[in-house]
Amino acid sequence: MDYFERTLTLSDGIKLKSRLWKPEGRGPWPALLMRQPYGRQIASTVTYAHPSWWASNGYLVIVQDVRGQGDSQGEFMGFQQEASDTTQTHAWVRSLPECNGLLGTYGFSYQGLTQLLGEQGSPPPECLAPAMTGLHEDIHWSCEGEAFWWQIGLSWGLQLAAQKLRRSKDWKGWYEVRESLENGKYLRDGPQILKKYDPCGLASKWLTASERLSSEWEVHTPLDSWIKQPMLLIGGWWDPHLRGIIDIYQKSIKKGGQPYLCIGPASHLQWWDETNKIQLDFFNRYLKGDNLNKHMPYKKLWNITSEKWESREDIRNQSHFTSWSLTSSGLACASSKDGKLVNFPDGKGFLNIVHDPWRPIPSIGGHLSDSPGKALRTELDQRGDVATFTSDQFELDNLIEGTPVLNVRASSDTEGFDLFIALSILYLNHSEVNQLSTGVTRLRGKSCKIIQERVIKLQPFLALFPKGSKLRISISGSSWPAIAINPGRTDKPCAAPSPYSLITTISLDLINSNLRISPLFQR
Repeated sequence: MDYFERTLTLSDGIKLKSRLWKPEGRGPWPALLMRQPYGRQIASTVTYAHPSWWASNGYLVIVQDVRGQGDSQGEFMGFQQEASDTTQTHAWVRSLPECNGLLGTYGFSYQGLTQLLGEQGSPPPECLAPAMTGLHEDIHWSCEGEAFWWQIGLSWGLQLAAQKLRRSKDWKGWYEVRESLENGKYLRDGPQILKKYDPCGLASKWLTASERLSSEWEVHTPLDSWIKQPMLLIGGWWDPHLRGIIDIYQKSIKKGGQPYLCIGPASHLQWWDETNKIQLDFFNRYLKGDNLNKHMPYKKLWNITSEKWESREDIRNQSHFTSWSLTSSGLACASSKDGKLVNFPDGKGFLNIVHDPWRPIPSIGGHLSDSPGKALRTELDQRGDVATFTSDQFELDNLIEGTPVLNVRASSDTEGFDLFIALSILYLNHSEVNQLSTGVTRLRGKSCKIIQERVIKLQPFLALFPKGSKLRISISGSSWPAIAINPGRTDKPCAAPSPYSLITTISLDLINSNLRISPLFQR
């Protein structure tokens, strides 16, 4: 199927380039629009079917280079440029002779947020399908527990820097960026390379803000009339933007919308097979009127351990609120049998964990590493710098859904430490430790030396813990290179391991410690 190209001239004279595909036969047709910064030729085919497939199903498809990217004119300024450009693009698409006036939007990540930003008073699309995106540039886009997404953030920022260098034909700079990604040097030199080639880019801005512990983060607000429209939200249990998708879902509900939510076995770039069909059914429903009488579940969540879809009713009927305390005689780092998760009595004991920046705990699986997803952490849990706390066997099948939150009193002998938490399942008669969820919080400053309550929020999850299985949490002081090394001092940045990074002893007072699984949605 052939494509053709069109140019939109914005009100300030900037020209935006788009590539279009149309169905066979005579139109006009409903339109699907994706606005993205990575080159319209790619069309996000890393996760989506090629635009020609959508066109073969009866849609005019438009993939546009946003301002300052691809072949569009102007300077790329990130999300702040998109509201006006999106509003003008929508009006232009509706006016195309090939379009029947009906508009749906699709795309993930950056392309997800462009769907939600429009100027005040702008007519909304007929339907939207944002995937794996968020509104808060801190907790949904760049940081967790005030720790910058080191591996993800640097690699993404360098990708945008390389595109900028390509536009300016700075081939030497482009190769320097590319080689740093290929040989892994970006994990150490990434901040300096970003400062050299894209000092005002989003990644540079976010990294700087995270070091300053800035409270002045940009939070984007969709128009009420847009967020109430028919909307399909797609998330993945191992996607770093999952909390952003859940936040958008809850905001839509609060404003009177009735969004569809589908959270599946996906990382940011690896999705499950049915995602294109799910979106096609959604667009057919609201742009063509197909299957209006066919039930379409408003919420579908993938059960990580039983590997099946659960409906809202399934979860409501089977899941349980869960809470545990932590106990140890002081050997939770040395023996897997010492640390316990108990329902009664309250937590007790005291424990020291040594974080050695020379041999940090590696990041595996989860939503922030370069190998996202489920992971076996049996060997990691056997390290002497990882504390483990394990529950008794479940007496019955237990479906657990929600966001794990650990509260524990902690301090360190330096002015900075991280607490990295992994939540796992141990099956009956199996020795493997299967990691399901992870989380981190970063502490810096003199208050680190004072023992006080620390709160660590983990990635949401849904999993069946069958009869005889156990739940475990593991606590360590690092997760490299998903998260940079906390140097234990405030005069040096969190970065790759360096001679300035201090060996840190983290002390845990387990009295009043608590692990809670808070439900994602109100029952």
